[in-house]
Amino acid sequence: MLRAMMKEKVLILGSASPRRAKILSGLGCVFRVAMADAAEIHDASDPVRTVADNALAKYLACRLRNPDCALITADTLVWFAGRLIGKPRDLAEAAVFLREFSGRVQTVYTGLALGLPGREPDIRVEASSVKFKVLSPVTIEAYLAKTRPLDRAGAYDIDENGDLLIESYSGSYTNIMGLPRETVRDWLCGHGLMGLR
Repeated sequence: MLRAMMKEKVLILGSASPRRAKILSGLGCVFRVAMADAAEIHDASDPVRTVADNALAKYLACRLRNPDCALITADTLVWFAGRLIGKPRDLAEAAVFLREFSGRVQTVYTGLALGLPGREPDIRVEASSVKFKVLSPVTIEAYLAKTRPLDRAGAYDIDENGDLLIESYSGSYTNIMGLPRETVRDWLCGHGLMGLR
């Protein structure tokens, strides 16, 4: 019944992130990208609620413009030393972030809002742990020269030159990129949406 209802619908990724689009494409999905502008909160005392609420706010903003689509939105933040860290303002702040991360462990949280028309969205949160190498100033400078860090939470991308920075990780690799592939795949499969256009 659901498959028939959704047959003519489209799948929307409510995110401008090229990394999220890459992950969703890797699942074999055909989808459209839509902007999901929404006011975000940053509550370092509750990173799980923060990313969940932000993903939901993006979902609701995107749903208003896309009422008849299957919809996925996400919010990713780094939780480190009792702080929530988003995207750096500039290269100087990116370098500060990486110096602070040197030799230390952080947690990357991604909140997801996944939903079908006329239904309440499914809200999920995934967490991954990342341990950084001890980073020299030369390594940080080289990484920032090779990678565009300003649109990435924490100023780094595990999938792009991440070997320069990261010693090890646990949990979902793609969660660290901004969209936990396994969670999204399970939701899409559970609703018969893997081939949705």
